Amino acid sequence: MAEFKEAPAGSSAMTQTTVWLENRFPSAFAGYRQHLSEYYAPKNFNFWYFFGALSMLVLVIQIVTGIFLTMHYKPDAAKAFESVEYIMRDVPWGWLVRYMHSTGASAFFVCVYLHMFRGLIYGSYQKPRELVWIFGCAIFLCLMAEAFMGYLLPWGQMSYWGAQVIINLFAAIPFVGEDLALLIRGDFVVGDATLNRFFALHVIAVPLVLLGLVVAHLLALHDVGSNNPDGVEIKAKKDANGVPLDGIPFHPYYTVHDILGVSVFLLLFSAVVFFAPTMGGFFLEFNNFIPADPLKTPAHIAPVWYFTPYYSMLRAVTDPFVMVLVVLIGVAGVLATLFGGFRGVWKFMPLVAAIFTAALLLVFDAKFWGVVVMGLAVMIMFPLPWLDRSPVRSIRYRPSWNKWLYGIFVVNFFVLGYLGIKPPSVAGTLVSQIGTLFYFGFFLLMPWWSRLGEFKPVPDRVVFAAH
Repeated sequence: MAEFKEAPAGSSAMTQTTVWLENRFPSAFAGYRQHLSEYYAPKNFNFWYFFGALSMLVLVIQIVTGIFLTMHYKPDAAKAFESVEYIMRDVPWGWLVRYMHSTGASAFFVCVYLHMFRGLIYGSYQKPRELVWIFGCAIFLCLMAEAFMGYLLPWGQMSYWGAQVIINLFAAIPFVGEDLALLIRGDFVVGDATLNRFFALHVIAVPLVLLGLVVAHLLALHDVGSNNPDGVEIKAKKDANGVPLDGIPFHPYYTVHDILGVSVFLLLFSAVVFFAPTMGGFFLEFNNFIPADPLKTPAHIAPVWYFTPYYSMLRAVTDPFVMVLVVLIGVAGVLATLFGGFRGVWKFMPLVAAIFTAALLLVFDAKFWGVVVMGLAVMIMFPLPWLDRSPVRSIRYRPSWNKWLYGIFVVNFFVLGYLGIKPPSVAGTLVSQIGTLFYFGFFLLMPWWSRLGEFKPVPDRVVFAAH
């Protein structure tokens, strides 16, 4: 048994209470020191580092508002829409809780997208932070599942038909598709069984997994330490006490620092909640204020804005596009065989793999490959630590043209998102196909382009600039 500490004679009631608690719950104080007061973060964090803390804040908002919503919501196909209307009209402050939750869903994706982009430009996924990145990608995947299931719960027209379209996509998977779609729906059509299982998953199962992944993400981060805009390892330079020379305690410095980001975020969040909760139909579609009608299909079915880039990629995969992919894979196989450096029996392996892949593309229809492309668009981010072969982490010290490349990547993502909202058109399909090729080319060609160009010398210590 550990020896009890004694509070100094004449100490304040606060000090005595703290000593009393530390004697009985020392692991909490050890955790406080390890993850806050004695966790040394780089001193050159900039505004991009607000979004990790803001993501945590929105997660708390979603959990708290979700708890209050479940007190009045009824997961019944006959009563779900009415219960949402009851929350909006008759529950005291129910409209505020509902709008906070719906706005929070979009705010969550805004913060997570910006948080992931910061990791992308500063190389926060490179050694030794591969596991931190993988946990982060798993959080993003879990968040997408959570948002999709929550999207069905209001039981409005767009909720119902959006779920109908997305679930039917699983039916395109060969051999097991029909059974898988039936398992997800719980019935032969989207109905009461679907609503009940989505409610259970949205409220209990997925949040538990999400919280576990968030904890794992933070623990892994604090074990290896935070990256910084310079991509310099602050643990490489320490003083005689083992404290990083370019590190400062996370608390109180960055807890106070994050108050600025939280304050600005809450101002913007409140402005949206009180003055534009639907955001012109982007956060809450107008069709979702109409009860679900299985006999009346909306003129245009589209998911919420944060899914539209991937939905655009799904729609981009047509039969002609599959033929283009076959040609590109064939060319890649030939080039890899001629210039890939493979020797002996392995020399023709790239060509054999290309022929096999091309044959698979031709065997199954375009709808199935659209589902595959949509899934791979998310999954391709997991192996990013091994795709990037750049000798430096931060974009600050990479060739100048890298900034243009990342800028085009962002613009392309926005264009795909916009096209995913609009009804299909010939021109839109062509642009989305080009955008899809660029999106995957950005990642798949990264082992090649990330090594090109003239890299700037990386300083031994972080370069601090006030902001």
